Amino acid sequence: MADSPRWQGSQRRIGLTGGIATGKSSAGLAPGSPGAKAVLERYGAAVLDHPGAIPGAGVAPLAVKRSALGRIVFNDPAERLWLEQLVHPLVRARFDQELAAGADAPVLVLMVPLLFEAGLTGLCSEVWLVDCDEDQQLQRLIARDHCSEAEARARIAAQWPLEQKRPLADCLLNNSGSPVELVRQLAIALAMHSDKTA
Repeated sequence: MADSPRWQGSQRRIGLTGGIATGKSSAGLAPGSPGAKAVLERYGAAVLDHPGAIPGAGVAPLAVKRSALGRIVFNDPAERLWLEQLVHPLVRARFDQELAAGADAPVLVLMVPLLFEAGLTGLCSEVWLVDCDEDQQLQRLIARDHCSEAEARARIAAQWPLEQKRPLADCLLNNSGSPVELVRQLAIALAMHSDKTA
């Protein structure tokens, strides 16, 4: 699937994306969101972040435990398809809400983990990819989700590989180093890309 043309309006729209466990934030299954509710209705306590929590008991909204959900959807193509069909429209709707809310801002950063996979690059004037070495991505995922190497490889294989995303990005942010180094790269990228768009 080819990358779509970039958005050409006056607002600078940065689509921030990456691969699983590259260091970018996730969206679409926030606690209490429609996506989280649908996932919890389908899978129940098996994916509940705090299984002892009682719905409606005056506590924070129930959250999905990503590692548990991953074990289900990355081992069953039908369940993964169900999740993608749930999440992609929610991501698009959230994207549209953020664009409307930030319509007057000169620069808008939209964090969309599956930006390429969901076909949303055409809504951005530029795409920034948070990147890291594939081995580091694998080790981070194993550590984050406490899964086996085989499980981690299956999860990585379910998304576009980083090598496919890199040539489609306008800016690569290498997150193989420390958080301080990533912040430094962000500052440099903002300055460089500001010069190009001025």
